[in-house]
Amino acid sequence: MVTGEAINLELRRIRTILFVMLGAFGVLVGALFLLQVVHGHDYERSLRNQSMRRIRLPAARGRILDRHEVCLGDNQPCYCLALYLEEMRRPGRWTNTVAGVKQTLTTLTAIVGRKPLITEDDIWAHIRLRLPLPLVAWRDLDQGALARLAESPTDLDGVDVYVEPVRCYPKGELAAHVMGYVGKADFSDPGEDSDFQFYLPEMDGKVGIERVFNAALAGEAGGRLVRIDASGFKHAESVEREPRTGATVVLAVDARIQELAEGALKGTAGAVVVLDPRNGDVLALASSPTVNPNRFVPVLTSAMWDQANNDPAKPLLNRASAEVYAPGSVFKPLVALAALESGRVTPEMTFDCTGHFERSGFRLGCWNLQGHGIVNMRRGIEQSCNVYFASIGTLCGYEGIEAMAIRAGLGSKTGIALDHEARGLVPGDAWKRRVLHEGWRFGDTCNVSIGQGALTVTPLQMAVVAATLANGGTLYRPRLVLSVDDGGGPYQTNMPPVVVRQMGWPAAALRAVRGGMHDVVMAPTGTGRRACIEGVEMAGKTGTAEFGEKGSGNKHGWMLIFAPFDQPRYAVAMVVDEAVSGGLTVAPRMRVLMNGIFHGEGAGG
Repeated sequence: MVTGEAINLELRRIRTILFVMLGAFGVLVGALFLLQVVHGHDYERSLRNQSMRRIRLPAARGRILDRHEVCLGDNQPCYCLALYLEEMRRPGRWTNTVAGVKQTLTTLTAIVGRKPLITEDDIWAHIRLRLPLPLVAWRDLDQGALARLAESPTDLDGVDVYVEPVRCYPKGELAAHVMGYVGKADFSDPGEDSDFQFYLPEMDGKVGIERVFNAALAGEAGGRLVRIDASGFKHAESVEREPRTGATVVLAVDARIQELAEGALKGTAGAVVVLDPRNGDVLALASSPTVNPNRFVPVLTSAMWDQANNDPAKPLLNRASAEVYAPGSVFKPLVALAALESGRVTPEMTFDCTGHFERSGFRLGCWNLQGHGIVNMRRGIEQSCNVYFASIGTLCGYEGIEAMAIRAGLGSKTGIALDHEARGLVPGDAWKRRVLHEGWRFGDTCNVSIGQGALTVTPLQMAVVAATLANGGTLYRPRLVLSVDDGGGPYQTNMPPVVVRQMGWPAAALRAVRGGMHDVVMAPTGTGRRACIEGVEMAGKTGTAEFGEKGSGNKHGWMLIFAPFDQPRYAVAMVVDEAVSGGLTVAPRMRVLMNGIFHGEGAGG
């Protein structure tokens, strides 16, 4: 028989158990409240950060145009075949998926007719590092391969055509050293883009205009958000920011004149620079031999780089602005101006050329071994008489020649919008003591007076000198880019002409020097008469400079020219690496160039 006391004890136990259960339930409700209400937003944000990935979307690269809107740099679609490995996932280990991908590659190889660009190692690397992105297995598919793929009855899940913009140069080799080329962008130090987890293939400029104006040409990258799970499967995506197309860079280069300049160098190594002396515009900047930058797109392989870089002809070298030469006699107009400015020499002063100059134990031969006889300044320039220029150079003193050369921009970069520009060298006593540990000598002045010795210049610098002589003494910075247009964005700008300095040459001195240069081309005995063309009065200066070991017979050939003589629109410097002389080797090539400029099809001013 159950007593009342036993019943009460059981009721107390039941109540105690009930209270414990209610307490535990309350704790559970409180914990859920904290998780879902109090801290819910924090956990939701953490989950979103873990499952969302940002992909950097490159912008379409901007175009490069010549002054007449002829396209020199553009983009073209490259049709690629891509695999989306997350959509090809097979049950079980990743090895099962990799085996399936390899089987799909075998099937595609038979359809496309080409081996894939990727290996099994590339597949594993993509799984580990870039799973949400497409894995490109074939690039640059032709229309036949695309048609076979479209008509194939085989079910190919996770396979799609992927269009990748590729840089192209419609004119091929034309202005290659100006344009430069592009290569794969390096995101090892992403800087402000460090919050991106994935990067699609993108091009950066490596040299030339492509590099100097890379920020403007590259545009503004966009971003895409993708949601992935722990296995890397992509569940959804959305565009965070649309890419902004790169700016259009308009060059001062005239494609027609550039083509003529490159044609004038055909079959030889050398350089040509054509400037507009009225504003410093670079109408042409040619270097030979050259390369076709399309060969470097989309990827410059190590084999191609080694071949081009180790070529003894140096096709990658921009001889127009990055190579230095002894100027030879094209330096003489500056020597003449320095002598006239000194007041110790007049245009009418004469010297007797007997075929050599000899003084203070130093002997210098003239190219005319028989001698030129009595020579004044105009005749001395026309005949490029070494005796005359050694005489006036030593008479005015080297300090004046050195100062004139520096004022004319020699020994310094011109400031053109190209990388790797060389400075050249205007030697002096301080330089010689520092480098050669000896002082300046009388013979050094004689050598520099005829453009030899340690003096070195670039063809671009000498084109600037020619332009300054042509326009009467205004030294412009060479203007290679006219404008950068990105539709009103941060890179919207025009590039006005920049005057570096006014040379301040006396009118009489300039008239005497220009008169001698006129006779170089127009006189029947001028050293540059082989450059003469019908119907155009021109002025110029030839030059021949020895290089290499003394007595080797190696010579650079030079010629400067500006035209028309009274109102110059073109100033040109041309150098040929291996020449007989400026008059014999370079002047005929200059004639071809100037005839094309003035009389070629569609010639304009």
